Amino acid sequence: MKKILLIGNPNVGKSVIFSRLTGVHVIASNYPGTTVEFTKGYMRIEGEKAEVIDVPGAYTLEPSSKAEQVAVDMLENAAEEDGNIFVNIVDATNLERNLGLTLQLIRRRIPLIVCLNFWDETKHTGIHIDADKLEKIFTVPVIPTCGITGEGIKNLVSRLSEAKVSTFQYEDKERWSEIGRIVDTVQKLTHRHHTFLERLGDASIHPITGIPIAIIVLFLAFKIVRLIGESLIGYILEPLFENLWAPLMMKLSAVLGSSGFIHDVLIGKLIEGKIAFVESMGVLTTGLFVPFAMVLPYIVAFYLVLSFLEDSGYLPRLGVLLDTLMHKLGIHGLAIIPMLLGIGCNVPGALATRVLETKRERFIAATLMAIAIPCMAQIAMVFGLVGQYGANGLGIVFGTLFIVWIILGLLLNLVLKGESPEIFAEIPPYRLPYFPALVKKLWMRTFGFLKDAVPYVLLGVLIVNILYALRIIEFIGRLAAPVVTGILGLPEEAVGALVIGFLRKDVAVGMLVPLGLTMHQMIVASVVLTMYFPCIATFVILSALTVGGILNLVL
Repeated sequence: MKKILLIGNPNVGKSVIFSRLTGVHVIASNYPGTTVEFTKGYMRIEGEKAEVIDVPGAYTLEPSSKAEQVAVDMLENAAEEDGNIFVNIVDATNLERNLGLTLQLIRRRIPLIVCLNFWDETKHTGIHIDADKLEKIFTVPVIPTCGITGEGIKNLVSRLSEAKVSTFQYEDKERWSEIGRIVDTVQKLTHRHHTFLERLGDASIHPITGIPIAIIVLFLAFKIVRLIGESLIGYILEPLFENLWAPLMMKLSAVLGSSGFIHDVLIGKLIEGKIAFVESMGVLTTGLFVPFAMVLPYIVAFYLVLSFLEDSGYLPRLGVLLDTLMHKLGIHGLAIIPMLLGIGCNVPGALATRVLETKRERFIAATLMAIAIPCMAQIAMVFGLVGQYGANGLGIVFGTLFIVWIILGLLLNLVLKGESPEIFAEIPPYRLPYFPALVKKLWMRTFGFLKDAVPYVLLGVLIVNILYALRIIEFIGRLAAPVVTGILGLPEEAVGALVIGFLRKDVAVGMLVPLGLTMHQMIVASVVLTMYFPCIATFVILSALTVGGILNLVL
């Protein structure tokens, strides 16, 4: 099958062009042997199916990071096969920097097409590029596009078959001099006034104005997450479970005799003769209700907001703004990205630490995230558990975790020897996100959560029921009583939640609901469950990263 590789610098709109070319069914995968993710989908060229690959962003083919090494490997592997097409996505508003990669691709002698993306923005920014003249220089198709509006996409698709090896020749040692001559030949600049978005972009980075903007953005983000999440729960998912699923489960309960081991495992305990989806603890009741009706709505809302902040260009600005604070914790500002991803789910958050340059930074970031950053599933359960007490209860829980995050970071930065490199991040202009690409990203992240979370929730509920039936939880409770009841001030029944927290922390928090805890006990239990150990999925990822790092040092 023919492959079409989209190659370009970070933040040049590759994912938007990719979404324009491919359908709904796309696959996000890690490149073999790495944690670097790429996306692939399919399209038809002249009646034949072709695979479209969104290659990780790279500034150069002389790799200085894992993502760039993966991009080079994918390029070299595809270049060995006949018939593949390479589309170089270029940010037309920053032509000089982008052409560095273009000229390196030309030297590889591969069938190439150059795509001048953000063509609409060149008009707004006073940049005039003669695309026809650039095509004559490079001797390959040069096509202006705007991924967001779709301008030029049809022309790009129709000319994919014209991809060819460039005959443009240059001395590699004179690459940047050559780029300067090309830019002087094809590009003209005219004076214009700054736009509102440019002024807002500058204000987002300056500490005096940027910090209030960050507070407002994050406050609105979590307000929107709560609004969307609670609306989905209250108006759609809870009614579905109560009106459709509960009657079916009651019929199944009657078939199973309304009690007994099998009944308690599948349906759980009946509360006043009815199914209580939070308290019954059956695999088919609580096991399904927790991930789908309590957690999924917040996951969808969070990833929707996060994708908007990513695609609009705000996250790099937040990273630059927080760089000074993050350096005191031994990491630089871009570590805010895995931290925010960790709020969605700690597993992709741990994997996203690859954006940090050194093993020291990756260890500090992963440790802070695993201990002091609750995932959205757990946050949803904490809101359900402690939210009834309003800002007082929630403020103590999340305020405590923030203080722990700061103190732990300061200690790790003090104890672990080494330096934190300075932040080198490109800050793209503010842009309106392309909605289909945003939805596609939301779908992939949500599906990934369901694939990872639901089996663990079902397994966790099943194990708890079996442990209760065999009186093992009761035995562990007696052993742990001095700690659980004496130090933490929790009832012995909370031991079950602490045990199952190793599998899924969100399920563990949910298990506290039927225990009738006071506000004080709920706050203590929520904080302890967040901090005491990462869930098994995060534990496996962190273990793999640690072992891999040790092997890399030893071998």
